[in-house]
Amino acid sequence: MQSQAFFLPAKSPATGQRFCLHYPAEGDVHRGQVLYIHPFAEEMNKARRMAALQARALAQAGFSVLQIDLLGCGDSSGDFGDATWQSWVNDAVHACQWLRSQTQPGDKKDALPLWLWGLRAGCLVAVDAAKQLNEPCHFLFWQPPAAGKPLLQQFLRLKVAADMLGGQSKGVMEAMRQELANGSPVEVAGYMLSASLATGLDRAKLAFPVAPPGSQASQVEWFEVSTRDDASLSPVSTQTVASWQTAGIAVNSHVVKGPSFWQTTEIEDAPALIEATTAALMKAAA
Repeated sequence: MQSQAFFLPAKSPATGQRFCLHYPAEGDVHRGQVLYIHPFAEEMNKARRMAALQARALAQAGFSVLQIDLLGCGDSSGDFGDATWQSWVNDAVHACQWLRSQTQPGDKKDALPLWLWGLRAGCLVAVDAAKQLNEPCHFLFWQPPAAGKPLLQQFLRLKVAADMLGGQSKGVMEAMRQELANGSPVEVAGYMLSASLATGLDRAKLAFPVAPPGSQASQVEWFEVSTRDDASLSPVSTQTVASWQTAGIAVNSHVVKGPSFWQTTEIEDAPALIEATTAALMKAAA
């Protein structure tokens, strides 16, 4: 079955509409609903192919998958400079509500588990969105960061690196930080970054949301990729996973071989990640 492209009117009409791709579940057994939340800036474009390949694989396995371009990203309304962290969280919540309104013959909506699937910064948006959902959800994390601060720093360094080539890097980082602190946007690698989006990303933490009272326990499938055969979870991830497991959260961690496709120069695939992700969600739904 082909994906269905459409524009979803935003919760706030003034912010236009969001481009979405819906992959309906295939087969007679529907195992759940999955919302994909893309990573930050250019990483979104680098990861588009992998997101589409994974969405198709999950749809073939019986999951209904929705991909959304957040405000100012891809084919959605607005410019990147219009985006704020809260607007992205609102978009994710709105997309979840749309996805939950979609049922196929024989479905019992409440019985279908909802998964929030994030890549990099998308994981941070996912946990913030979950706090606003009035229902339990599971998490599928691809390369989750512990916080948004390192991602923002990494993004701002692109500007420093570009100016370094022109011999003008001195004080660039401090100047950008000051501009953002003053509420002014800065341009980095062709992206106009608003102060509110930068602040939201800077403050974002991968903190596990409290589930609604009486709801079933959430499950987390945590994936990292590495080109090394003997790779293990990063020390920060190991610490986070251990603390969540100690708190009684069901977290399954995985390290699979593959490239960092969200930041490679050429578009690359990580087939082992797709295979392992599909297997993990099918096992969770069994």
